[in-house]
Amino acid sequence: MSGVHKYPTISFRISPREREEIEAKILASGMSKRDYFVHSCIYNRVCVVGKKELIYQLVEELKIMQTNIREVTEQLEQAERTLSEEGLQDMKNDCMDMLKAIIWLLDSASYLWQDKEKSPDSGNC
Repeated sequence: MSGVHKYPTISFRISPREREEIEAKILASGMSKRDYFVHSCIYNRVCVVGKKELIYQLVEELKIMQTNIREVTEQLEQAERTLSEEGLQDMKNDCMDMLKAIIWLLDSASYLWQDKEKSPDSGNC
């Protein structure tokens, strides 16, 4: 039977800004959206396991941020800003989303740097 799902759907409305922030966290987690939401809702904490691919994604995002920030800095120094206020705000939001996601990722993995007296199986994730 088409159109019939085996499991119920959970949905909610969020602002565009909230969606951008959530999308950044999902990207940083390396999980699928479904897995990210399920883990967030059930456990209220997402344990991130670093993968080489994830690190490469984050590095690429940071390179893009660096290029954009460099361009805006040059424009501000020359007093010839070509970026609109809306464009500047979008860039600021994108940078903030990525920085928050990186901070969140580091907080999620903070157990790696905690006191070694704790056992690896002590329920950190």
